Amino acid sequence: MTDMHASGSRDAAGSRRARSTTGRIGRVLAGVLLFTLTWLGMALLIAAAIIHYHWGKVTVVQVLMNLMSMEIGGGGGVIVWVCILGIGVVPLLLTIAIMFWPSIMRRLRHRSSKTRTHQSASDHTRPTWFGRGMYAVVVLTLIIGGPAAFVSTVQVTDYIDAADSSYEIGDHYVKPNVTSEGDERNMVMVYLESGEAALGDDEVFEKDAYASLKEVTRAEDGWQSIDDLREYDGSGWTMAGLVSTQCGVPLDGILSAASSGSYAESGVGTETYLGGLTCFGDILKDNGYTNVFLGGANPSFAAKDTMLGDHGYSKVLGRGDWRDRGEPDSSFRSDWGLSDQRLMEYAKDELDALHAESEVTGEPFNLSVLTLDTHEPVHVHDYCTVDTEKEATSVYACSMDQVAGLVKHMEEQGYLEDTAVVIMGDHLKPVDAGDAFHEELGDDETRALFNRIWVPGGEEAPLRSDMDQLNMFPTLLEIAGLNVEDHEAGLGVSAFTTEVPEDSAQSLPDEAYTELLKSRSSQFYEDAWVGEDVTP
Repeated sequence: MTDMHASGSRDAAGSRRARSTTGRIGRVLAGVLLFTLTWLGMALLIAAAIIHYHWGKVTVVQVLMNLMSMEIGGGGGVIVWVCILGIGVVPLLLTIAIMFWPSIMRRLRHRSSKTRTHQSASDHTRPTWFGRGMYAVVVLTLIIGGPAAFVSTVQVTDYIDAADSSYEIGDHYVKPNVTSEGDERNMVMVYLESGEAALGDDEVFEKDAYASLKEVTRAEDGWQSIDDLREYDGSGWTMAGLVSTQCGVPLDGILSAASSGSYAESGVGTETYLGGLTCFGDILKDNGYTNVFLGGANPSFAAKDTMLGDHGYSKVLGRGDWRDRGEPDSSFRSDWGLSDQRLMEYAKDELDALHAESEVTGEPFNLSVLTLDTHEPVHVHDYCTVDTEKEATSVYACSMDQVAGLVKHMEEQGYLEDTAVVIMGDHLKPVDAGDAFHEELGDDETRALFNRIWVPGGEEAPLRSDMDQLNMFPTLLEIAGLNVEDHEAGLGVSAFTTEVPEDSAQSLPDEAYTELLKSRSSQFYEDAWVGEDVTP
């Protein structure tokens, strides 16, 4: 009987130990889960705040293809550190503090109780329950509010909704059918960083930022412009502007492609960029052009070099190349790259060399340049004198002075006789809380991109107005002197025609067109990113 009793006691003790061990494991797992959810909520909340302050509401694609490719040197270095500290380090430290807060408070109350022995028990109970309640509210707010804020800022819901669209970009995409009759023209394209047309209104701003550029691109001298040239709906960053104007489609679909088996099997990764599309540089290369791109920033940022190299550009120069050529530190802004003053000097040299070579070989060229100084946060280089209350106004004017200098150089050298010129904003000016001019531009519903077009020897035919960047693809081809069947390429229709084909994407009602541009179009983008022909 004694043995049975002892055995029963051992079993009971073993059972209690097992329950105790299970309880401890459960509490540890619960603590780990609570810590992880709190940290994730904190990180997403801070990430949403950083994104909203610097960029406002962005798209899922923009986050994947732009923000995640920033670099400490030459690709938004300051913001990189803000993200590392704000999204990585700070949430971890704050979460640790939150998790240990109850333990710290218990120890403080315990010490306090020793010195306040005459205080009633109820006096201890009230702050304890109040503290626990506040602690629970804080943790729940982070766990729920963090993901909700991030989803709203990155417009995840819109991305998910796009999957239900009945519209397919492939149904409206037109592969450009281009012919040449020996009328090709040399091309110079200048993309103006955040080139918002409204900044030329001296009644709203302290001065006309485009004054010097307007002076050298006057309509009475033969320069033209497209009234109300808009971003496409869903654009707003440089790579979207480059892809839309040179390939005629929205920059999208990387997630659709990445989730496809064929994309994974292809192993293309970041080695190719929308290889299934026929873009501006591809067509020019096929017609004997030499394509060159100059920019102040690191060309690997956002895979700009990959996109251009994949589509006909034989030379892509940027920040590292200017360093290698001996440019001093004073010529650079540490977070991005070379000043527009020095960039335009290099552009003049490159243009002189290309034009001289073209005269010998008879082969045309395309020189594309992207300015940088007006990228937020604007940077005041030594060459720029600030004569306005807002530094950004002066920086814009200084940058445009440099572009105007390039135009003057072309005129003085006689290049405008055989070289077409296109100057246009790559996207609208960001106007979020941390940006300049958010008060002046934030409520403007008629925002447009600054643009100027020079066609040597061309008849002054009016250009179609009120169109978006996607229409620039066929327009650029025709500016280069190439014949484009039905004036269509990609989703766009050339500005040189007022007749829009009935089956074109440009003929869709506004609401339908917006839905088309935001549609997932999985098969189209899968083929485009894998490198297969997107046309049936």
